[in-house]
Amino acid sequence: MHPMDGKTALVTGASSGIGRAVAKRFADDGARVYLTGRRKDELEAAAEEAGPGAVAVPCDVSRAADLDHVMDVIRGDGRRLDAVVANAGLGSLAGLADATEEEFDLTFGVNTKGTLLTVQKSLPLLTGTASVILLGSTTIYQGVEGMGLYAASKAAIRSLGRTWAAELAPRGIRVNVITPGPIATPAIARLAEMNGQSTEAFHGALGAQTPLNRMGRPEEVAALAAFLAGPESSFITGAEYFVDGGQLQV
Repeated sequence: MHPMDGKTALVTGASSGIGRAVAKRFADDGARVYLTGRRKDELEAAAEEAGPGAVAVPCDVSRAADLDHVMDVIRGDGRRLDAVVANAGLGSLAGLADATEEEFDLTFGVNTKGTLLTVQKSLPLLTGTASVILLGSTTIYQGVEGMGLYAASKAAIRSLGRTWAAELAPRGIRVNVITPGPIATPAIARLAEMNGQSTEAFHGALGAQTPLNRMGRPEEVAALAAFLAGPESSFITGAEYFVDGGQLQV
């Protein structure tokens, strides 16, 4: 028996990086996994990598209609949701003087509104023991220049996690937040490019900020998601777990 045999999960932002690793881990653990993302070709490749238990459903989480379609697909398959991982997110370098309304709307639209809509639209399908997992960021505890919009959008997610844990507790539904530190993902590679650095040099600089002196792997975040989605974490809700190599802990 696999730990998630017979379970159904939804993972947003699953085309690459952390979301892709979480979807594969859940599928490997026996779950039926619905993957969403905006890039259709990458999303389908991620679903194929995850295996026959994975279903790709293209979706922009900032659009309520797109998420309605995702829920219709899940409902049409006769499924309910045992785990929801609201992972979809993005960010750009935009300091106070340069940030535009468009960047604000995009960042908060995907990261914060997208998380709200994902969980909200999932509510009718959540089982009585479901686990909702939100993705935060260590940037909310730091004053990283140029990351103000991104950090603020993630700080809102941490706050929502606490409130939703209280609101959904009567239904037996748990809500927790995973806060990754420097994780080697395509998004980090793009950030390195924005900074005019090679990915290798950028990884080295970020990894050096952790006591473990390295970048984390998406699979290490996925391992925590698997724990929080499973029965062994049944008395944990409203909490925040750091996967940051000790960056903020030591």
